[in-house]
Amino acid sequence: MFVTAIEKVDQFTRPIHFIARYYGGSDIIPGTATLFFVNEEGCAVTCRHVAEQLLQADAIYSNYLKFKSELRRFERERTYDLHRKRLEDQFRITSETPIRLRSNFINGVSGFKSFTIHLHPTQDLAIIQFKDFEAKHYQGHGYFLRDGRQVKQGKYLCRLGYPFPEFTNYRFNQAVDDIEWINEGRVNTPSFPVDGIVTRHIGESNGITGIEMSTPGLRGQSGGPLFDRTGVIYGMQSATRHLHLGFDQINREVITDGVRRRVSNYPFMNVGQCVHVDIIKNFLREKSIKFYEADGEALAPI
Repeated sequence: MFVTAIEKVDQFTRPIHFIARYYGGSDIIPGTATLFFVNEEGCAVTCRHVAEQLLQADAIYSNYLKFKSELRRFERERTYDLHRKRLEDQFRITSETPIRLRSNFINGVSGFKSFTIHLHPTQDLAIIQFKDFEAKHYQGHGYFLRDGRQVKQGKYLCRLGYPFPEFTNYRFNQAVDDIEWINEGRVNTPSFPVDGIVTRHIGESNGITGIEMSTPGLRGQSGGPLFDRTGVIYGMQSATRHLHLGFDQINREVITDGVRRRVSNYPFMNVGQCVHVDIIKNFLREKSIKFYEADGEALAPI
């Protein structure tokens, strides 16, 4: 059903790789996100929550370096632990706090001097403009649905993204107490499609802003395109919502492997949430960024 569309969309959809280190440890946590290019000029869209990670990375590390510098003053004092606890509170650092976050754009553009990020003020949407790049490694670009009214309940669509961080080209450099990218290991992460139907529109007081899908978006697919079987883009994967079904089973007796057990279950339905195509197009217009439109897949007659 989506074979040709995936081949087309895959040409301009790319992963963002992240590595993170948390306070108190040297373990490296890999992660992924997705972006897709909207024109031939190095402009792409992704989620606001993804772009914010890019923007906050330097501030996160700067805060940690200031913490380390302050703590170093008390290394030889008997009250070192008390000062460490005080500084942890002061700099808002806990075991769940990331102290280093690094990113890597894969197979999009190379040799770029800088990039500009535009954050949508209310929606989970951002634009990334790569500046003065030397080479472009994506082919084609997205074509957005011309008439957003075609996004109807029951429409069968697909999403593409990079939910599984299988890259290994990173390490912890103990000599400098930092995580870093290296020129060894696996560089790429495979793309992964998820299909589903439109279940509901997501609206606010000013109109429809999102599309709910019958299947969840996976972690790492945030920022990936939502498209029909011709490859025309209807929206962008943003989040997964968890709807409580109300079929709770509490302390119910079941037989499993021949043994009677008491179990409880609180089932949820996981549905995808996507930014609506009209929201994306309006934001691109607002920022004077060129994009392309196309007619969507026509509905088959009944």
